[in-house]
Amino acid sequence: MSDPIPGQFPGNGQPPEAAPGAAQGQQLIINAQYIKDLSFENPRAPQSLMQQAAPPSVEINIDVKAQSIGPDAYEVVLTLKASANVQNETLFLVELSYGAIATVRNVPPQLMPQVVLVETPRLMFPFARNIIAETTRDGGFPPLMINPVDFAELLRRNQAAGGADTIPSADTV
Repeated sequence: MSDPIPGQFPGNGQPPEAAPGAAQGQQLIINAQYIKDLSFENPRAPQSLMQQAAPPSVEINIDVKAQSIGPDAYEVVLTLKASANVQNETLFLVELSYGAIATVRNVPPQLMPQVVLVETPRLMFPFARNIIAETTRDGGFPPLMINPVDFAELLRRNQAAGGADTIPSADTV
């Protein structure tokens, strides 16, 4: 049997175990991702699917919430809400709450909001974006492609608006 190639894991697919007492690096592991809630409304169908006289205005709102669910484990929920309107008439409404279970290890407490509320949703976003695009397409509209989001700026805005920069623990929620 040959030695593993650098960068590859041993035969069990897991990273090699560190020697006891060795310093561990910071870790962010996404254990699972899932649709927590998905809603699509097309209130004016079939009229909304006909050629529109003017381009729709689209409003998108994004929010991130997190809570501790155990030692080193967090549930992070990325909520995306979008609505399209033409001349004060709603074409569609779509809302997605997309969750992830993340394990965070060896991160100093002052960096925890950055890891849980910025890095975790950054990793989740492409999957949530795809769900929104497919849902609007399946609803009869062109796919809604949401531009990338600066989650660090979203966290700064929430902190400036008086939002907490801490993550609620499982026993406080």
